[in-house]
Amino acid sequence: MREDGEMEGLCNWALLKLLNRLFLNVQLHQGQLEMVLRAARTSGVPLVFLSTHKSQLDGLLLSFVLFSQGLGVPRVTVGSQVCSPRLRALLGRLGGIFLPSRTGQTPSDQDEGLPGAVLAAYVEEVLRSQQPLLIFLEEPPVALCLSAPAREWLALVYRAVRDGAVPDVLLVPTGISYDVVPGGLHREGAHGARPFGLGACLWAACWAVRRNLGCVRVDFAQPFSLQEFVAKNLVRQSCTGKPLEELLLPTILGVGPSQLDGKKAGIWGPGPATVASLEADEETLVTKLGLHSLSDGVACSAVMAVGITSALLLHKHREGVFLSRLMLDFAWLLEEILLRQHDVGFSGQLRALVQHSLTLLRARLTLYHLSPIGDVLVVPEVSAEALRELGHRSAAILPVFASEAVGACAIRALLMEMLPFLGATDRPSGIVLSQDELHRKTLELLQLLPPNLLGLQPCQPLDCRSRDIVDKLLLCGLLEAEEPESERWVCDLAPRPFCKGRPWAGMDFTDSDSDGEDEVPKRCFKLSEPQGSPGFLLFLCRLLSPVLRTYTRAVAFLDRPSWPQPEAAYVEALLQFLAEEDSFEYPNRSLALSSLQTFKELGVLEEVRSPAGPLLHLAQPFHSSVSRGKLEAFIQQFTQP
Repeated sequence: MREDGEMEGLCNWALLKLLNRLFLNVQLHQGQLEMVLRAARTSGVPLVFLSTHKSQLDGLLLSFVLFSQGLGVPRVTVGSQVCSPRLRALLGRLGGIFLPSRTGQTPSDQDEGLPGAVLAAYVEEVLRSQQPLLIFLEEPPVALCLSAPAREWLALVYRAVRDGAVPDVLLVPTGISYDVVPGGLHREGAHGARPFGLGACLWAACWAVRRNLGCVRVDFAQPFSLQEFVAKNLVRQSCTGKPLEELLLPTILGVGPSQLDGKKAGIWGPGPATVASLEADEETLVTKLGLHSLSDGVACSAVMAVGITSALLLHKHREGVFLSRLMLDFAWLLEEILLRQHDVGFSGQLRALVQHSLTLLRARLTLYHLSPIGDVLVVPEVSAEALRELGHRSAAILPVFASEAVGACAIRALLMEMLPFLGATDRPSGIVLSQDELHRKTLELLQLLPPNLLGLQPCQPLDCRSRDIVDKLLLCGLLEAEEPESERWVCDLAPRPFCKGRPWAGMDFTDSDSDGEDEVPKRCFKLSEPQGSPGFLLFLCRLLSPVLRTYTRAVAFLDRPSWPQPEAAYVEALLQFLAEEDSFEYPNRSLALSSLQTFKELGVLEEVRSPAGPLLHLAQPFHSSVSRGKLEAFIQQFTQP
């Protein structure tokens, strides 16, 4: 015991020195910390931290933060990263715990025997002793996507509570925000690489020490009870609804539901290895729990200064901008973020913050000092690597504006439908959009994109989320409520009620005593530009452009592979296809996996079991190039170039 304590003290000292060399500072929100400390004092109820995962340094960072704040040294779960025996032994001494080596393979009865029982007993003992447990919800190369190892760990915690090993568990969603993710840009192509060893760790530490990584911020969301989560019965019909194949595919192909093969598509869940180890109800509950916690972790994560600057350079000023203009836009975007009740991980003078961001991005920028006008021209590098880095740094911006971005893309789709009917003198401010059509387009895009991709709660009904998006567009000033006038174009190409329970259907807009639904005036909105926010609609559309362009290219890829093929081979071939595109966009594994998830739910791809493992087949309707063209056109209507 004394030897373990000495080693733990030595490692904490070494880790403190390393963190001081890597980062300018490590930030914590004092109010969030006090909330977690109060939760830790709940007798007999252990804490389980469910964290987003940005880099392999996250486990060491969070271990140090929790220990230094009096929460104890957590047991840290290790995901799918294959470690060398020496590194595995060292991490085990420092509190790391590993899944059995069968993870990711087809399990056998022997595999599920002793190793699984030992691990389950160990997790139960950790929880009974009220040691904090840290579970990472993602794998670093794949953001906003619940990983298979995370489901395994969550299932072990759920079973410990279900079987009475502990009365309850308090789950603490946790977010990590870096100015510069340590090694984040070098792991994208290293998926499935050789085992990680001590030498690789030392090399990565030396590489990181030589770089300016800026600041790091750790955030905690409101702890919640696992027992209460289960009691709320989140796995219900309102969460799952009809399968996407029935909801959206008829709209895309322009056919009635009865003309399609009506196979049921269940909730997207883990791969076959996890499905085999969990019962159906437990699997669905664990998946929902993980996605809910991941959404909370993303929502509580602070936005860093370099993320704001990167988003402006990528989506607003890709061709260059004066420093004075960039500072004004930085202040504008900062205010918009704070208005949406998201925290930021910085403080200080505006010029210092922007210059700090430009310093961290200097390898991808060119700065021209223009002495005659006393300004600096900032020009992003025109290359795939530059766009990749800017996209990586600005990833935290999309969840902040996800709802408004979906609404902006829906507005763009409606304007594209109106384009053939507009004259040369018509301006967007003269166009009135009907409530029904705006809801319809918003709902179609929400059905297309997985909620976890946008950082949205997975169980909120889509019709409620669609109405919430319209409300947010009104609040931010992109829409103004207005009754249609005869001299204006009204975008109502397919007039029909959005649903019988429309929120305005019960309101008395006239003096008539009639309760007939047909006599309720149509709710309409006029496009507007928020004061002090020029180009806000275009900026919001461009936030979703990388996602939608990846989906569009994924449709074009469907006629390339020889079907059937394993899912892993499909993903790697898709990434290679995306990299070959004649543009500077860099393929993103997260978006490629999200497109695969959507295509499986939509019925574009079917998964068939075989002795060699599950194989992907192209569904019969999409053997036709006409059907693939309709799917591509459906996605492109929302895409801003």
